[in-house]
Amino acid sequence: MAMSGELSERERQVLEAVIHSYVATAEPAGSRTISRRFGLGISPATIRNTMSDLEEKGFLFHPHTSAGRIPTDKAYRTYVDGLMRVDPLSGAEQRRLQEEISAGGSAIETILRRAAQSLGILSQELGIALGPRLARATLLKVELVRVSSDRLLMVLSLSGGAVRTIFVEVPGSIADDALVGVTIVLNERLAGLTLDDVRASLAARLRDVQATPQAAELLNIFLQEGDQVFGRAAEPVGGDAIVMGQPSLLADQPEFASGERMRQLMELTETRQRLATLLADRPEGPGISITIGNEHADPRLEPFTVVTSAYHAGSLSGVIGVIGPTRMPYDKVIALVEHTSRLVSDLL
Repeated sequence: MAMSGELSERERQVLEAVIHSYVATAEPAGSRTISRRFGLGISPATIRNTMSDLEEKGFLFHPHTSAGRIPTDKAYRTYVDGLMRVDPLSGAEQRRLQEEISAGGSAIETILRRAAQSLGILSQELGIALGPRLARATLLKVELVRVSSDRLLMVLSLSGGAVRTIFVEVPGSIADDALVGVTIVLNERLAGLTLDDVRASLAARLRDVQATPQAAELLNIFLQEGDQVFGRAAEPVGGDAIVMGQPSLLADQPEFASGERMRQLMELTETRQRLATLLADRPEGPGISITIGNEHADPRLEPFTVVTSAYHAGSLSGVIGVIGPTRMPYDKVIALVEHTSRLVSDLL
């Protein structure tokens, strides 16, 4: 990644001005425009020469149809890492977010959906959120409830207040004492582990259990289907792995005028699992995570920037943020994403 230390002070000033100009207008920036708009105290000729130097270093490129220049992914990375100043949201913006996100109730999925929608509207990008990842949640208690003669409901109480319910099919009626015995065994052997650890060690933990024939038969079902059962339990809270704002918010941006990039974005959003996988790999630690253009592992994301921040609900965590074109007002977007993640954590 490029660092602003590669640049002289004049190059830093000109690069920042070009980025601000291009973000604001979506038009390639020329030396006279930069001189007139930003008052750098240097002549258009000096600015032109500096822009040429920046182009040679890979920070700007020169569209064939224009005398102006456009920032590269390397320029945006340098700007984000070393040139940008992020101001906190105004009191009015903070109140609006608070009101919008908290208006729909306290369910996790409701809070995330409203947060993604509000973030999208205020940033004019596509707001996205991934439900809390339960794979690392600790299993506190297992209950088995008879639903019918051939069906049980397994209720898992997890750290962070989450509760997951999974239906388990059984071959015929299981006696009450067998059901109680298996419940005791599951709690003794599995409680205190994360769901990831349960899946990884289930076979070893249940293999040597001494049980009645019916209890052994039920335990064998968990041995055979445990990966699937506990895998479903570890899926993000809220049904869909991911919730989004309105992709149509991006339609007015010049990058999407031709329709090709909008088509690329719609392909990504229509298959939500792709975005869920992308977000699942985002850092859960403090601070903002920003991936710009060609930094994405998936080439379908190269036209875009993804800005995310983790939120926390007790021991559980997920990420919230935006997807938009690489030409985005990074300072504003980062402030919005940071504040929204804190707000979501507080509400949860």
